[in-house]
Amino acid sequence: MSDTHEYEPHHADLGSRLNWLRAGVLGANDGIVSTAGIVVGVAGATDDRATLLTAGLAGLLAGSMSMAAGEYVSVSTQRDAEKAALALEKRELREQPEEELDELTQLLRSRGLTPELAREAAEQLTERDALRAHARVELGIDPDDLTNPWHAAWASFAAFTVGALLPLLAIILPPEAWRLPVTVVSVLLALALTGWGSARLGAAPPRPAVWRNTAGGALAMAVTYLAGTLLGAVGV
Repeated sequence: MSDTHEYEPHHADLGSRLNWLRAGVLGANDGIVSTAGIVVGVAGATDDRATLLTAGLAGLLAGSMSMAAGEYVSVSTQRDAEKAALALEKRELREQPEEELDELTQLLRSRGLTPELAREAAEQLTERDALRAHARVELGIDPDDLTNPWHAAWASFAAFTVGALLPLLAIILPPEAWRLPVTVVSVLLALALTGWGSARLGAAPPRPAVWRNTAGGALAMAVTYLAGTLLGAVGV
């Protein structure tokens, strides 16, 4: 029992880290695609560096703040649900401890323990910390490590900003004749990298993810560039 008890927190911590890494990769990917679409679209209408910088910065700030706010709201809702579930479990343990012990025993039996061993394990876990035992086995929650909305918001903000900086710098730093090709090539390479990273984190084949990522980014840039070109041609 002691080996299992020591392994599960380590496994949960690994899963949590992988989720954070995956969220970071996807946030950076969103920053790359959305900002690239903006600056390439504006580049279709004008070559003015100040205009490109203004549009890119506006897209970066709007996108990063939107990602942060959305992540904060989402994770806050998840945290509230976790706290409510823990409060309900705490009340049930206080009002009907025998029923909760039986429930924990059944949950352990469903994981492959024999009835006798499941009962013994349930009693020992209850004696040690009943709420923590039910939280982990029944609810899948670690009461000492609830999701933090501020951490999630800052992580999303940072990931989006890092991704958005690439197309922004690529469109304003090179000479005018090289701005568009440098931006397109750098964006596609970055999207290939984030596609590969997301596939590796999910233990999936990388080629389809790389293809989807680069194709989606190329389509987004093509559409916005066409729109910008048409609007520039009519003097909008």
